[in-house]
Amino acid sequence: MTPSPTSSSSTPPAGGAVEQARADLAKRLSIDAARVTVVSSEEVTWSDGSLGCPEPGMMYTQALVPGARIILEVDGTQYNYHSGANRAPFLCEHPK
Repeated sequence: MTPSPTSSSSTPPAGGAVEQARADLAKRLSIDAARVTVVSSEEVTWSDGSLGCPEPGMMYTQALVPGARIILEVDGTQYNYHSGANRAPFLCEHPK
C-alpha cells in the first residue's frame, strides 16, 4: 500500500532525520556527506509496521504509523530512507 503524505516540504522531519540519513549514506558509500543531495523529505503515514519497506517472511503490525520518507541522491543514483515509530531513518532498498 502506498503511504499517504501528511505534508510536503523542503524542511526536514523532526529530529534531524535528514541529517541522520545523509550521514548514514555518506558512511555507507565512503564519501563526504556534502556530496549527498536531498531530493525530497516528507512526513508520511505508513500503512503498517514495515514502514514501507517490508522484508519477505516478516510479520508487521497492522496499524497506521507516522514517519518520514527521505530521498537522497549521489552521482545520479537515488536512495530511499524511511523512518517511523521512533526508528531512526534506514536505507530501504526495495520501497513499497
